[in-house]
Amino acid sequence: MGFDERFLGVPAAMPRAGEADAAAVVELEYLHFSVVLDTARRLALVTGVNVDGPSLIDLPRGDEWRLDERIPADWQAGPEIYARNDFDRGHLVRRRDPVWGAPEVAARANAETFRYPNAAPQASGFNQSKELWLGLEDHVLGHAEAYGLRLSVFTAPVLAAGDPPYRGIRVPLRFWKVVAWNSGGRLATTAFVVDQAPLVGAAELVAPAPGEAPPLGPFRTFQVPVGDVAGLTGLVMPELVAADVLPQTLAAAGWRRLEASDDIVL
Repeated sequence: MGFDERFLGVPAAMPRAGEADAAAVVELEYLHFSVVLDTARRLALVTGVNVDGPSLIDLPRGDEWRLDERIPADWQAGPEIYARNDFDRGHLVRRRDPVWGAPEVAARANAETFRYPNAAPQASGFNQSKELWLGLEDHVLGHAEAYGLRLSVFTAPVLAAGDPPYRGIRVPLRFWKVVAWNSGGRLATTAFVVDQAPLVGAAELVAPAPGEAPPLGPFRTFQVPVGDVAGLTGLVMPELVAADVLPQTLAAAGWRRLEASDDIVL
């Protein structure tokens, strides 16, 4: 049950809530993945999933979203957030990632990805058109083939104070992903950020001060230092930061805009 930090054969712990957020979070374990829910924002602070490539099973999608009955409904951004608008229920843990193992196990994992703590509102154009974003894990999984076809993937929205209010929540404008794998007996990681701000009617992002993250545009995906994700989110992830494969020379040049998976540096 839940995310296994030893899954890769080397330690890869989930990012942890900082002191300011720790009192407001609850960890929910599902099959092969976990969601740390920010109960004040009603959205995931971080998710972590173990992906076993050789054991993945292709199952029909299904679309039966449900509240997690283990926690109060008002802690979750439920169906009312997505009714009669252009927001999709965007999976954070991708539906196919935990769907591996024996058929009955895979079927249960598939169903458990359709829980509202594992969703975040994504503008329909963003969610349905982000081929590159969806393909990032596949690309890294292919790169990791020599190391056993296993990944641990951490994904969540950036829960920023300036996110626009909507139906009792604040809609996140940015999403991040950190992918971890075993590289010859050592942990390796890389990170990505994507943005939906122009699609949800948010004001133009203010130009950043030196050293801050740049403003993004629709469907633009960036490879970024893992340390920048830690800075954006306030999450504690020193092990993942230390294992970043992005060379310091590239990291110093700023966020790398990706046009295709071949642009990813591993």
